Amino acid sequence: MLSRKMTILLSTAALFTAFATPAVARDQIRIVGSSTVYPFATTVAEEFGRQSNFKTPVVESTGSGGGLKLFCEGIGVKSPDITNASRKIKSSEIDLCAKNGVTEIVEVKVGFDGIVFAHSKKVANMDVTLRDIWLALAAEIPVNGQMLPNPNKYWDDVNPALPHIKIEVLGPPPTSGTRDAFVEIAMEGGCKTFPEIKALKKTNKKHYKTICHTIREDGTYIEAGENDNLIVGKLQANPNAFGIFGYSFLDQNSDRIQGSLVNGIEPTFENISSGSYPISRSLYFYVKKAHVGKVPGIKEYLQEFVSDNAMGDYGYLAEKGLIPLPPEDLRKMRENTANLVPMTK
Repeated sequence: MLSRKMTILLSTAALFTAFATPAVARDQIRIVGSSTVYPFATTVAEEFGRQSNFKTPVVESTGSGGGLKLFCEGIGVKSPDITNASRKIKSSEIDLCAKNGVTEIVEVKVGFDGIVFAHSKKVANMDVTLRDIWLALAAEIPVNGQMLPNPNKYWDDVNPALPHIKIEVLGPPPTSGTRDAFVEIAMEGGCKTFPEIKALKKTNKKHYKTICHTIREDGTYIEAGENDNLIVGKLQANPNAFGIFGYSFLDQNSDRIQGSLVNGIEPTFENISSGSYPISRSLYFYVKKAHVGKVPGIKEYLQEFVSDNAMGDYGYLAEKGLIPLPPEDLRKMRENTANLVPMTK
């Protein structure tokens, strides 16, 4: 009991020390994380800076995994207040946070996004299936009853109905939430169309996940970093290449690039909102409750982000490509955010 009390006292003292000295106290919100959520967070930060008496928050694009790693480093002025994520926080990340004293985390679900498989408007659009995508990008695929290194070099190797174009895909690195969502939704979605592989999920889940989620490393898939704008530029330079990124980047660059149909469905605002587009995911940000009241403006920034002006059906984030939450989900999320209700594992 004495040891537990001492631990609490030391933790409290460390938190006080981290924020107590005016010379080192931060007067500006620091936000890290997902490149997909970055444009939305930046827009809110700029609006918040214009309309309030607080400084404009600093927003960095580090990728979802990179942002959560920084977020979970601890409490105090040296660590971020908020991290954006294009996927839900993992149990291992919650454990890392707890290990470093970050125990009260407020989860804010901000809306939905589609992951597009896009290419230049200089060429004809393509209609691919999830199965086509997996057969093009998986490290190993079934060949004559055996799992072998992926031999497919052209799209018509994958599916004779597709054009004779070299398979070249620019996408995010493993630290990206977009990459996580892409392999879980698109790659696995295509992989499990093979009954013999789908059956593995019940008998050997680890092997099933390895087969379905592992992307080939022979140069066909090119890791293009966390900068989605860079991918857009490269698609212009190479019209036959494809890029993987969030719908908002397609929306903002629709004069130059187009989203391939996936399973016959076009990646539009309406199709993602209705759930008919097959590669869609939820977007989040996470707030360090211990920093609220210590770093000025956090609660006010949250109010701006979840406001009708920002997140409503006709808010400025919808104009940026964010797919809004349904009304009841939005009401509950606003209530939890206003009350700073910590998430449970």
